[in-house]
Amino acid sequence: MGLDVEPPAPPELEPNLDPDDYDDAEVQGDDYRREELQAFLEDGAWEEAFAEWAEHAEMDEDDWQIAIDLDLPSRFDFFWDDFADRVGYHAPGLPEDWKVRDLHPELDSWGTVSAINAGLTELGQIVCETLKEEYIDWEADYEPPEDLPDF
Repeated sequence: MGLDVEPPAPPELEPNLDPDDYDDAEVQGDDYRREELQAFLEDGAWEEAFAEWAEHAEMDEDDWQIAIDLDLPSRFDFFWDDFADRVGYHAPGLPEDWKVRDLHPELDSWGTVSAINAGLTELGQIVCETLKEEYIDWEADYEPPEDLPDF
């Protein structure tokens, strides 16, 4: 399908936010390296990942406009998960009670809500992969114990 739109500005990462506060994340450690990740996003990781995502996005331009109108892309969070040696993320999304809240005049179906939420989740994953593969050159500090059993 694809999406022919300009990328929004990269999200501003909150340095003191604990990712364990999210329902969908469990991170061990407390050095989330957000300042470094922010610099990578601003140095091109965000635009590069966005271009890759937009090329194959399942979201249409009307759905994307709703996400922009609600300022959802600015609400992404990215953080380093040292234990897992990965970039973790929290994608913004539309709540289950979107209908009751009357969030946007063009938001009128579960299909649109699902497309936006799924699209933002995919974008977050691509940003994480881009950061890890193209920008991050540090190694995880976690060293597993030597006496772990072989499985």
